[in-house]
Amino acid sequence: MKVKKKYIDNKALVKSFSLLIMMALFVSCSRNNNPSKRDKNISQATGWKINSISGGFKSNIKYKGQAAGPGLVFVEGGTFTKGNVQDNVMHDWNNTPTQQYVKSFYIDETEVTNEMYVEYLHWMRAVFADKFSDIYKAAHPDTLVWRNPLGFNEDMVNNYLRHPAFQDHPVVGVSWKQASNFAKWRTDRVNEQILVSNGYIKESAINPDSLIDGYSFNTKAYFLDPTQSYGGRINKLAGEEQKEINEKEKINLQPDPLFTAYQNFKKKKINYASRESGLLLPEYRLPTETEWEYAALALSEIRDGNVYRGKKKFPWDGEYTRSDKKKSLGDQLANFKLSKGDYGGIAGWSETGSGITTAVRSYPANDLGLYGMAGNVSEWVADVYRPIIDENANDFNYYRGNVFYKPSIGENGKVILIDSKNATYDNLPGSIKQEIENEDSINRVNYSTGDNRNYNDGDSKSIRNSNLEEVSTMYNSPNSDDISEERTTLISDEARVFKGGSWLDRAYYLDPAQRRFLPENMTTNFIGFRCAMSYLGESRKTSKPRKR
Repeated sequence: MKVKKKYIDNKALVKSFSLLIMMALFVSCSRNNNPSKRDKNISQATGWKINSISGGFKSNIKYKGQAAGPGLVFVEGGTFTKGNVQDNVMHDWNNTPTQQYVKSFYIDETEVTNEMYVEYLHWMRAVFADKFSDIYKAAHPDTLVWRNPLGFNEDMVNNYLRHPAFQDHPVVGVSWKQASNFAKWRTDRVNEQILVSNGYIKESAINPDSLIDGYSFNTKAYFLDPTQSYGGRINKLAGEEQKEINEKEKINLQPDPLFTAYQNFKKKKINYASRESGLLLPEYRLPTETEWEYAALALSEIRDGNVYRGKKKFPWDGEYTRSDKKKSLGDQLANFKLSKGDYGGIAGWSETGSGITTAVRSYPANDLGLYGMAGNVSEWVADVYRPIIDENANDFNYYRGNVFYKPSIGENGKVILIDSKNATYDNLPGSIKQEIENEDSINRVNYSTGDNRNYNDGDSKSIRNSNLEEVSTMYNSPNSDDISEERTTLISDEARVFKGGSWLDRAYYLDPAQRRFLPENMTTNFIGFRCAMSYLGESRKTSKPRKR
């Protein structure tokens, strides 16, 4: 009996073991057939290992999505009606309603403040003031915009930009070009800080005092050839050269910080941060007009399922400029000109702050958490101005102003960087030398020329492969090369859109749909700006969509 029992137990054990093997095979097959549970370290294309310690192809399988840059708020994209929702009392006829789709993006929570811009000037002074004084001077806002032939504003001329009393007020007196260059600088400084935080660069290596000949960090150039960052000093300062410098100076010099960083790269075997790593952020830039208007409207508060309940006249829900909430009943919701000679109410009953601009968070944010999308200051956006939005040509991420560039390649096959001799305010040392893609392409169907600012605006250039001998422009705009030329309009490829009302405007311009324009080099005391950033990935940041 004992032998029989033992036989039965062994038989049961064999069955159990066989069952476990079958289950393991089933799970294994299920994983292989389930794309979500596949081995991400095995290439789906070739079956070869990736991310191997021994080398080979690398892929960031742990990428969790794009992080928000400093100061930015995420705006989920979607469909909306861009353009006029109220009577066009000014008869501009330049904002006919059109339905557009906006891809998700980030935008600044507030306008760029005086404090933020003064930080920019501080950095520009440290790097460029000695050898590139013209570059440093070009970054300065025009503080004289506060002057008025019949008004006393000299205290604003002298104090508005730098005095701590105004440090949280939006910067003004900046041209469209200055705003664009600030965004470029911000991109490089933010990405530089990311490299420092992740151990790719030593913080001491990027002290402005160590940036010889103005060679600072440039994100685009870093991606193409990181060894040329900071004027190529990382690779040029080899160990023997450092030793020769020490002997020549006959003093015990500390190792160059950039050289030390390079040694750390070699010792720790740390690779440069490539675009494939997803570590560095996309560029800060001016928002497009469509992005700005979409963010200002904050239509989420009138969304009901998959439709909007009506339209919005202001960045807040309602038809009036005063609050209807119990705690703030009757308070103005933006900083604007109330009536002739009334910029802020009477003493002891102030309506809209200080009479000029106010601190950027003085008034409630819209439903997206964005401050100052109506009133305080108008804001530059990226677009070139034309009176018609051509939704028939494009209704996805609409933007007029594309100029397509390509890097200039030298005879040695390498990308040409701007050196200290050819540096300008628009092209700092170490940035990529670019040229417009002017070659026509027979096989390309989406565009044929690099400069598309006047695309499809009615002139003969808008006709693809036009063979007309005389090419006329749609607008007889000012030509700086020939001042004797008759001029009939200010609309040109240098005319830029600005959006939103300001402390100097009446309530009519608080409507996000309103659009005005000025030349890109013009400065005023009522136009500021904020930055935006593209979002790379799905339209939603959340893994689970909203319930239908």
